[in-house]
Amino acid sequence: MESQQHKEKKMKILCLHGFRTSGSFLQKQISKWDASIFSQFDLDFPDGIFPAGGKSDIEGIFPPPYYEWFQFDKDFTEYTNLEECITYLCDYITSKGPFDGLLGFSQGATLSGLLLGYQAQGKLLKEHPPFKFFISVSGAKFRDPKICDIAYKDTIKAKSVHFIGAKDWLKLPSEDLAAEFDNPLIIRHPQGHTIPRLDEAATEQLRGWTAAIIQCNGTISDGKHELENGDANEKHGTDLIQRDNAKLDSKHELENVEAKQKHNGADLIQCNNAKLDGKHELENVEAKENFGADPVVAAMKNQSQETRTAGEIKTNEREV
Repeated sequence: MESQQHKEKKMKILCLHGFRTSGSFLQKQISKWDASIFSQFDLDFPDGIFPAGGKSDIEGIFPPPYYEWFQFDKDFTEYTNLEECITYLCDYITSKGPFDGLLGFSQGATLSGLLLGYQAQGKLLKEHPPFKFFISVSGAKFRDPKICDIAYKDTIKAKSVHFIGAKDWLKLPSEDLAAEFDNPLIIRHPQGHTIPRLDEAATEQLRGWTAAIIQCNGTISDGKHELENGDANEKHGTDLIQRDNAKLDSKHELENVEAKQKHNGADLIQCNNAKLDGKHELENVEAKENFGADPVVAAMKNQSQETRTAGEIKTNEREV
């Protein structure tokens, strides 16, 4: 399980072979290099396939290279079946990718440089992530103005390393291709048009270059994970704030309910007290009505009434 996960984390390189060769042949040539150079990469060496409608010489077995049917002249201004070749490569990249980088020899390197330029200008592979790097061995730059005006319109930002042989008949076109990239690493060797054996110095250069690619990719991946974790933490923090706000709102609602209950209770007590006071006043009125005013006052009123009655009797007697 761990080895599978480790493999999934490796950066993928699509390796495109040269004219009239094959992916397995390119793989055999690259295997001459120090194994530590690509130990952290997953290399894909596709073999050939016929263009649509084509037939192999031996009933479809051992078909020729997938772009053997694409050819150009020595000046890189005349070519045939380029569009069909690009379409095939894009289909392969889309179905087998995504790929982080490209490696190519001769025609494979020339086509890889074209794909990088076209992708950067939005002409193709729009849904595929931008290629991060490119390893060119005896590659060349197209010289057709219709291609150059698009593919090489701007400096290509992908990191690149270019192997250029002193005796290579594509030496100048290889240098022209390297000039289209931002800060390219150029490794020269004394051989001709071939995948060279690397001396110690060249091995160290290429190993350091691939190590920097790995480190850069790891930094980007870590930054992406930190950003994802930051978004998750921010979302979690937002959820906590919302939850705390909900609790606070519930607390406020409870306090409001308790305040209303308290207020209503006080009003009820005041109302009951008012009713009780009214009842007492009514009872006092009824008592006064039933029993009269103060007893002393009532006795004085009775005595005055009796005195007045006695006086009236004496008057009547004198008159008689």
